[in-house]
Amino acid sequence: MALAPRLQQFFNHKGIAYTELPLEPVSGFDAAVIACGEPQSAILRATLLIDMQGALMVVHTFNTTLDLNAVNQLTGRRLQPLTARQADRLFGDCDPGFHPAVGGAYEVPVLVDSAIEDLDRAVIASGTDRALVRLDGRSLRLALAGSRKGNVVIRGQAGGERPALTLDQVAEQLQKLYRLPPMPALALRILKLTSNPEATARELAELIEFDPSLTAQILRYARSALFNYQGQIQSVQEAVTRVLGFDRVAHVALGIASVRAFDVPRKGMLGMDEFWRHSLYAAFLTQNMAAMTGADKGLAYLCGLLHNFGLLLIGHLFPQEFEELNSLREANPEVSMRSLEQQVFGGGQGNDVLEVGHGAIGGILHRLWQLPDAVVKSAGVHQQLDYRGEHENYVLMVQLANALLKEKGVGDEFNPDDIEILAQRLGLTADKVEQLKEQMERVASDIDDLARSLSA
Repeated sequence: MALAPRLQQFFNHKGIAYTELPLEPVSGFDAAVIACGEPQSAILRATLLIDMQGALMVVHTFNTTLDLNAVNQLTGRRLQPLTARQADRLFGDCDPGFHPAVGGAYEVPVLVDSAIEDLDRAVIASGTDRALVRLDGRSLRLALAGSRKGNVVIRGQAGGERPALTLDQVAEQLQKLYRLPPMPALALRILKLTSNPEATARELAELIEFDPSLTAQILRYARSALFNYQGQIQSVQEAVTRVLGFDRVAHVALGIASVRAFDVPRKGMLGMDEFWRHSLYAAFLTQNMAAMTGADKGLAYLCGLLHNFGLLLIGHLFPQEFEELNSLREANPEVSMRSLEQQVFGGGQGNDVLEVGHGAIGGILHRLWQLPDAVVKSAGVHQQLDYRGEHENYVLMVQLANALLKEKGVGDEFNPDDIEILAQRLGLTADKVEQLKEQMERVASDIDDLARSLSA
């Protein structure tokens, strides 16, 4: 049997019939949903909330986004999402993230979205990563008997039935359906120069100084209080040799030049202003983590700086949908970006290829632009907190940076992550995490100033 023991016992006691849907090894429930090939409109998600009265499970379909305000109005409570770690503790006999949408098996009260009662079948987590469970309409009603019902999801953007796509298929469809921006010529020249181990500071400076705007931004960066350099900096070469170093100048210049490929609004939580703020903070943190863990500091900086380029690509290709995503982001701060992207881009009109998330989209773009593999991977899977694989440490650095930034209100999503687990996987102690926070606070105003200047 591939069911969690308590779910199995509950089904047996209630006489609930079910069908197991075996899974190949996958990294998380979202990946299982994509792999199983079932319509996402028939897959149920269990969202766990909590307040002083205790926990509440809200059951809704995978292709919808929970409306926390509606839940709180309906229940008269002030519920907040559980962290992943808290939820896993509640489901002690389950694999992490694979929480069955059957609260009765775990003595958790349930609120069910009203649309679910019309389903003639549904698929839920089994409690293990080895299978999902399919229930017919009768079994579903038995499993959810006694639950409260109400309209608890964001309405308006209907997610259609979408086939599972591999990233290679997504990349192929992106190139076929949309005109992806090429890497700007200057960024490409900088990238080629940095791949030459014999390149000099003078060659880098001369390349940057061909562009007056980029020159001004690099000089502004070098003169910022971030580096506390007391002397005068009159040229890019001085910025390289006296303050920043070759790698940092090359990476910042590459980021600035690459951003020019995108036409994205400045304002809003996902606009260019906040993009630069998020990217600079993430780059600062990942570079400091690299120093603590013995990783390549320059590569870590670049991973942090470029990990969110997928949002820029979405904004560039789909300004109307990007505006809607921006509005949903501001109205639903507790909802993950993955859920909001599924809500906006799951309409079955060609855009559903983007429903895989801005991380995967950014990773595809970075691969097409032939950026370093660690940068590609850090962008591509930074939304997958259970990722294991190539360049895992660089991915973890980006994920931990984002988790720390959520606490500061910086970034594109604010549902909390388990900082302790991410830090442990990187080999960082609680003292090191506190040190990172203190380092970030010391330079916060300087990073904010720099971000405003780069997005202007």
